Amino acid sequence: MYEDLPGLRQNAQVTSDYRADYQELVDEISELLGAPATLENRDFELIAFGAYDSEGDLDPTALDPVRTRSILTRRSTAAVRAWFEGFGITRATGPVRIPPNPQAGVYRGRICLPVRHRGVVLGYVWLLDSDPGPGERQLAAAMEVTARIGALLADEVQHGADLSRELRAVLTAERGWQADMAVAALRTALGPRGEGPHTLVCVAPWPSADPEDAPSARTVPHATALCTLPWGATALSLAVLVRLRSTDVRTPALTAASRLLKEAAALPVPPASGGHRPAVAAGVGEPGSGLAGLDTVWRQAAGAARAALAEPRLGPVAEWSRIGPYRLLTALPPDAPRDFAVAALLSPAHRDLARTAEVYLDCAGQAGRTAAELGIHRQTLYYRLSRVEQLTGLDLDDGEDRLLLHMALKGARL
Repeated sequence: MYEDLPGLRQNAQVTSDYRADYQELVDEISELLGAPATLENRDFELIAFGAYDSEGDLDPTALDPVRTRSILTRRSTAAVRAWFEGFGITRATGPVRIPPNPQAGVYRGRICLPVRHRGVVLGYVWLLDSDPGPGERQLAAAMEVTARIGALLADEVQHGADLSRELRAVLTAERGWQADMAVAALRTALGPRGEGPHTLVCVAPWPSADPEDAPSARTVPHATALCTLPWGATALSLAVLVRLRSTDVRTPALTAASRLLKEAAALPVPPASGGHRPAVAAGVGEPGSGLAGLDTVWRQAAGAARAALAEPRLGPVAEWSRIGPYRLLTALPPDAPRDFAVAALLSPAHRDLARTAEVYLDCAGQAGRTAAELGIHRQTLYYRLSRVEQLTGLDLDDGEDRLLLHMALKGARL
């Protein structure tokens, strides 16, 4: 499985070669426009920057706070990103002038040159705006260079996009040296993209049982790797590694999950489903720093997806931290046997009684709330609860019996 480590080192060298090419192209734009330019990817992460020297001295105004921070930390803040994206740069096909916004830390106006390839925005070239600034011919010439940058970015993405084998190895390897080797291989393959906070998204069950029908990671926002994993006996799930800006901001993972759910809804209905589209849900694991512990994060994401399928109010995208008691229940094996005390209650013939008991326990044993939720008379409720006690042998006035019944009913949903 890991005999390809020399090839991964070769990939790292290829990445280094790309960086040199980006630097040359950014320097070319800086020369064309007579101003220092910076290149960022579509996630506003710095790729290269130019330091244009007009008369032997670097323009001191070129290093405003935003540009300085971008160069030093290699990324922009969320406030800066929101300000720039508000001017439609993700849709623009030509230069966009953006005024300053001191509240967001943008003290100088900008010119943004979108970097696109085959209609898809892959990054941005930034320049500080000035008066009079570059002319239309200069900007047109610079846009021709951005087209070359776009082709280069697309080629790099294509070169390193298929990391499904490395991600699958991390999520399925046994603990110990195999897991350590798998993480090391993925880290090497990702290079700089493997640094910082990550989480995993699980989408299940994926409408197609053919792994070839899985989307590419490069079509999913914020995804760095994607693979398929078994989901039950015949279905598949998608595992998506998502890079976050911080462990406190999970928006990229939620965006990726929502995009994949839309793709799932657009796929043909599986023939085995009898013409009915099966429910699909997504789960998001807890963010963590780096790539260590991804197997645990995967179990969380898969558990959250199971919870969303069992309890639609939690979905269609469920976060592990917000699924309550299902955090405990999803940790149990999917084929764990049902408790003997509730076996009879869970038969199809007693579906109404099981539902009544679950709502009653969800309502903390308050008869009035339960009757209102179910739309039944209190006397009907009391009769049903007495039948539940007869079938299970449990005492609904006993806290431990109520806990057992409640968890068994929730577990049955899974």
